[in-house]
Amino acid sequence: MHISNSIPLSHDNSSQSSTLQVDFSYKKFQALISKVVKTSGPILTEHDKPSNPVYIVDFHPIKAPHMIVKSAIDSTTVGTGTLHPISIHADYEISGRKRQLKALKRFKTSYTHLSSAFSSTSSPVTMTWTSNCGFKTWDFICLDERQNAVAKFTANVWAVNKVGNIEFLGLKANSQAAREEIIITGLTLFYCILLRSTNLLSFFGAILARPGPIESEMKVD
Repeated sequence: MHISNSIPLSHDNSSQSSTLQVDFSYKKFQALISKVVKTSGPILTEHDKPSNPVYIVDFHPIKAPHMIVKSAIDSTTVGTGTLHPISIHADYEISGRKRQLKALKRFKTSYTHLSSAFSSTSSPVTMTWTSNCGFKTWDFICLDERQNAVAKFTANVWAVNKVGNIEFLGLKANSQAAREEIIITGLTLFYCILLRSTNLLSFFGAILARPGPIESEMKVD
């Protein structure tokens, strides 16, 4: 599976940014998502420490949904993610809406989903996820309908506990709805690609898949 090494990542000087850290616990088989408190300027360093958890992610390898994101404050379910052993597409649910994270290419990390959080109307807009892969880290970039970067999920594939950081970009960097949508789709995509990289059935699923845009679904919200 090919992962792009060219990503249009641009930052508007007027935009805002904020970062969450994802830490995984094998003992509890769950991840904690916390705000990162920067102590040494705008660039993240090893000295920056996470705050108390904002979200808790429970994983269920056997039964769907395979990923459940809950609020760390009141345990309400924020959203879910579901993977498939053969299909290269994934499904997610947020705010009661069930939608698909659909592959645009068979053997390239390029996915799309419909977003209500980033839409300025009652109709959802098309978002695109692309990726840059290194030996140690995978960078997943979410682009809006104008191909502007709105989020970056940097994952360490060899990490034991600290999975990575989710950076929110642009004017909706501090929008709770936008952030939660990025968390659900970003984590679902990460584990979908991880599954595809370690599962032979996904290779045959890619051959049989029908990748492509989901613009025809935009009228249905």
